[in-house]
Amino acid sequence: MNNPIKKIVIAGGGTAGWMAAALLSKTMGKVLDITLVESEEIGTVGVGEATIPPLVTYLRLLKMKEQDFMAATQATFKLGISFENWKDAGEKYFHSFGTTGTDHWTAGFQHFWLKDRERGSKIDYGDYCLELVAAREGKFGHLPKQGLNYAFHLDATLFAKLLRQFGEKLGVRRIEGKIQAIDTHPENGFVQSLKMESGQVVEGDLFIDCTGFRGLLIEQTLKTGYEDWTHWLPCDSALALQTESMIEPVPYTRAIAHSAGWQWRIPLQHRVGNGLVFSSGYMSEGEAREHLLKNIVGGHLGKPRLLKFVTGRRLKNWNRNVVALGLASGFVEPLESTSIHLIQQGMIRLMQLFPHEGIKQSDVDEYNKHSQSEIEYIRDFIILHYKVTNRQDTPFWRHCKDLDIPESLADRIRLFRETGRVFRVREDLFQENSWIQVMLGQGIMPEQFHQITNVMSDDELTRFMTGIRSRVQSTVSKLPGHQAYVDQYCKAPG
Repeated sequence: MNNPIKKIVIAGGGTAGWMAAALLSKTMGKVLDITLVESEEIGTVGVGEATIPPLVTYLRLLKMKEQDFMAATQATFKLGISFENWKDAGEKYFHSFGTTGTDHWTAGFQHFWLKDRERGSKIDYGDYCLELVAAREGKFGHLPKQGLNYAFHLDATLFAKLLRQFGEKLGVRRIEGKIQAIDTHPENGFVQSLKMESGQVVEGDLFIDCTGFRGLLIEQTLKTGYEDWTHWLPCDSALALQTESMIEPVPYTRAIAHSAGWQWRIPLQHRVGNGLVFSSGYMSEGEAREHLLKNIVGGHLGKPRLLKFVTGRRLKNWNRNVVALGLASGFVEPLESTSIHLIQQGMIRLMQLFPHEGIKQSDVDEYNKHSQSEIEYIRDFIILHYKVTNRQDTPFWRHCKDLDIPESLADRIRLFRETGRVFRVREDLFQENSWIQVMLGQGIMPEQFHQITNVMSDDELTRFMTGIRSRVQSTVSKLPGHQAYVDQYCKAPG
């Protein structure tokens, strides 16, 4: 299709639809006609309330003031995730943002920590990470030169509402209603228009599918196909429930493993987001509901809502003139808070490859190649949490421990276990430090470390390690409490 792209139609609202509309209108609204179609009768999933640091970049791209965003979405700060009962029942570790210690150009900090450990040190790897120590002590504050890496806990429904206001001010046209039919070109199969139940016809040159798991355009119309990953990630259901806030919000998400999955706790300014992810093959909906209700604090704000999903990816995120975003493009459970990030990356990638002069297959192929790599690296990182465990107390965990995993993940585990090394490639969202924290946390202890560490004398290594830890502790001691900082920086009205 060599026609210039002028009319963009976004099918579906929610977080995905309005993130796309906001970024398009902010960057190219003067040269594009942008329409978003959504129905208030069709509810959005509304999860993805925990985020990761790249969302800070998204706000900067919109030139949206962080305080305004946080107040409007009842947001709090997030410095990482506390993983409880994953390595074994009763044990926990922390996956924090940022870096740990100081790397040498030949070897990461973990090698110096391993050397120090061999000498008898009992100090935890995480004690050399600013974000982790701040989270553990309930502290937060903005530091010069982005010295503290952070993300947000937010109300996804309020986020979509804020982005809608933002986009509409920049000229995004919103059409209320349900899509009744989709018209495609008889020869090339490109989508030409959406026919609404009202009879209105919405024509476009490029369509962005944000219709959730249904994939109304990308799958139901274009029959793109889906790669099922359930054999690697057996959880297929989740119950979500909001509760009243009873304690001060901590600056981290809690991911608490149970007999057949895990539970999340996400503290916002006005409430707590709770949910239970589980495998229906090992736990019934009734058992899941009972477990969730027994393990929450505070009055219920509504009833538990059931979500069914199939973990996997669309075979193509861009097919003909349709680009799928959010749940329409695939789904990986929210264990590492990647849902909103994948929407953001999908849009940034589209902007970089935007087909102003017409859709070229080379752009489509490039988009799909990077999208596939990106979600597969995330998939591997999530599988890691389940596969590498000492838990054998339930059939679910015995199943996870016996999983046949992708060779790409097996190679990473083997490399770290044998040598302590981790290498990152461009499409991998997670930095080396993330892989190290989770592999150590799940119980992998490297068999050796880089010999560059032997260049230091014992006294030099002691000074090096002590200096890093002292700087972390000194910085954290000067930070205010998380609740106090939120109150003065971005307290929500009401």
